[in-house]
Amino acid sequence: MATVSDGGTQQTGEGMPHVGRVILVTGTAALGGFLFGYDTAVINGAVKAVGDFFHASAFMLGLAVAIALIGAAIGAWFAGGLADRFGRIPVMLVAAAMFLVSALGSGFAFTIYDLAFWRLIGGAGVGAASVIAPAYIAEISPARLRGRLGSLQQFAIVIGIFASLLVDYALVLGSGSAAAPLWFGLETWRWMFFSLGVPALLYGGMALTIPESPRYLVAKQQLGKAGEVLRRYVGGNTEAKIAEIGRSLEGKQQHAGFSVLRKAGGGLMPIVWVGILLSVFQQFTGINVIFYYSNVLWQAVGFTEQDAMFTSVITSVTNILTTIIAIALVDRVGRKPLLLVGAAGQGLCLLIMAITFGIAPVVDGVPQLGGSGIVAVLAANLYVVFFGCSWGPVVWVMLGEMFNNKIRAMALAVAASAQWVANFVVSTTFPPLSSVGLGLAYGIYTLFAVLATLFVIRFVQETKGKELEEMV
Repeated sequence: MATVSDGGTQQTGEGMPHVGRVILVTGTAALGGFLFGYDTAVINGAVKAVGDFFHASAFMLGLAVAIALIGAAIGAWFAGGLADRFGRIPVMLVAAAMFLVSALGSGFAFTIYDLAFWRLIGGAGVGAASVIAPAYIAEISPARLRGRLGSLQQFAIVIGIFASLLVDYALVLGSGSAAAPLWFGLETWRWMFFSLGVPALLYGGMALTIPESPRYLVAKQQLGKAGEVLRRYVGGNTEAKIAEIGRSLEGKQQHAGFSVLRKAGGGLMPIVWVGILLSVFQQFTGINVIFYYSNVLWQAVGFTEQDAMFTSVITSVTNILTTIIAIALVDRVGRKPLLLVGAAGQGLCLLIMAITFGIAPVVDGVPQLGGSGIVAVLAANLYVVFFGCSWGPVVWVMLGEMFNNKIRAMALAVAASAQWVANFVVSTTFPPLSSVGLGLAYGIYTLFAVLATLFVIRFVQETKGKELEEMV
């Protein structure tokens, strides 16, 4: 019988899973990432029109934008425990329902206050999806493919961001403005929110067609089902793998909650802190300022509304292309090298933006970039290149695989919650920082890029090629 060697292990040809089948189920899980990206970016094209329509104060408008991030932190926090108790698939279905409810509620919003509430609900769906997708993908993927398949989460996120910006752009082209009426006399910004309902229904429907995580099935002593899933999607000696997973789960108490994350002497395990700080540094270099406020930013430096939206679409396409690069490299060069190159590159681009905006004269609160405006646009897009081929996908890959089977769902919940809180901090502090000076804002993000580089050098361990059962 023919054998296939991979990283020193021998697997029979019959034991190798069909790659297309694995991509299909992991791609379905990654649809949560698509909705995650779509939901968080859809506000980009609508924010100014929403503020004008509801005569919202700057505080309330900022809250309506950022409250989805608080919802995401809450959804992520509870998703781990729910996933351990009820399974990964049920949590996907709950997330899909939250996305759908949020789409309809936001589209029919009659005050800025209920709009904020519906975005809170959608944010909770985002948070749940941000925990379940990387955990599920890591748990059902063969080790040799896990980095590339785990990167599908970020790829789906950036596709979702792109699709959202493209839909926003197309709707504005059709009506002339986000504030103008479109179909049935409803304002264009309402249709931006309604559009989220389509992928929400698709996600919920497809989640019903994929198998439960084999690691969860072993934890619940459903060994027959676990063996079938492992045979079809992971390959190798399924009996040995079930025994190995079982040993890795020994001593885990059912429904232990967050107590599983504590070390013997008290406090969180060091590996949990690494996950938390990876999440925080991913956000504190300012990536979501580019996506949440890019339209407002580019209009402030002289772009028209349509040109600003088109620039945002270009930035999103750049993010997609660089994520493809990451997918190609993550299982070849490893996670840590990509994080180091990405942090250093982001820091350089942010420094250029800090200097460009810092030295520009300001008239009536608007920086006069003149010919250096193209420098700012190029630096912003090059920043996205470095993020897209490193910290964007690699952090999600590592969060899905760096924790052992006992703590994965709960540790991912904590790390993802920290990421959403960090996202909230960056998104809500950017407007007041930028009112002082964009040079200051980008200077602070530059400092965090430097700290992120030092953190990776000192604390992050490579996980390329390791089985999940090898994680400590």
